[in-house]
Amino acid sequence: MHKTPANHDYRQLDWDTELEHHLRQLIRLSVLEDLDQYHDWTTLALVDHEIEASAQMVSQQQGIVAGLEAIPVMLDEMNTQLTWTPAANDGDPVTAGHQLGELDGRGRDLLVVERPLLNLVARLSGIATLTSQFVGKVAGSSARVYDTRKTTPGWRRLEKYAVRCGGGHNHRSGLFDGILIKDNHLAMMNGENSSNPRAALEQVRTFIDDYRRDNNVPADLLVEIEVDTLEQLANVLPARPDIVLLDNMSLEMLREAVDCRDQLSPDTQLEASGGITLERIEEIAQSGVERISVGALTHSAISLDIGLEVRGSR
Repeated sequence: MHKTPANHDYRQLDWDTELEHHLRQLIRLSVLEDLDQYHDWTTLALVDHEIEASAQMVSQQQGIVAGLEAIPVMLDEMNTQLTWTPAANDGDPVTAGHQLGELDGRGRDLLVVERPLLNLVARLSGIATLTSQFVGKVAGSSARVYDTRKTTPGWRRLEKYAVRCGGGHNHRSGLFDGILIKDNHLAMMNGENSSNPRAALEQVRTFIDDYRRDNNVPADLLVEIEVDTLEQLANVLPARPDIVLLDNMSLEMLREAVDCRDQLSPDTQLEASGGITLERIEEIAQSGVERISVGALTHSAISLDIGLEVRGSR
């Protein structure tokens, strides 16, 4: 059986200061969207500045929660006088009526922060929930579920973090994070090797070796190449790419691809991609590929229904 090298993967995102930095930029944008250069006129008119209140964040449906780590950052960035007491952690399974935590403090702050906060947690929880469904379908196989770059502009690191909360794995975070040779790259190659996948792969290897001498190129930079025929696969495997992306191949083609890989380059990982659905992913995982990338994790997830229930004011 093919053994997956431990270092054959892109960087996996956990909650860290870099992710928090991206979050703070999104929070500033959400404040601008909601308040512009003005105020929450409704709250200003109806709620005295001395009123304090508490509210519980509650999941209204079953799912996997993600984004709770972001709440203290949001409260700080929005300069609120609120405290957050969590009752759950990112990655936890929740059911309808499950309390996620409590907010306490100034009533005005609570009303202003409500919608940006719920938008964030609901969106990330929706991604985590959908990811967990895909991951559950491949349980027992050697395949892992990966996200893609088909993310909401500006939200990529947060959405990829949510994929991790749902049990999935991160594909490259951006163009900086690995080399992936796709058909459009081949179409723009110059010279006699134009559209030749193996030639492109060898050119990339030469470029990395030459460029690394004088520049800061990561030592663990992965090289992946996309193919859509078994002939292309057989062409590139002798060059031993780290990963080969098998684009929109049938189940039978995937099985043949695994056999071909085992013979020509056993250390190369295979990634199935294109039109992956919950209905298809289980049989795809049984084909023997190590990786299945699913754009739907981020571009088609539906936000989890999460509400903020005010328990009282004083």
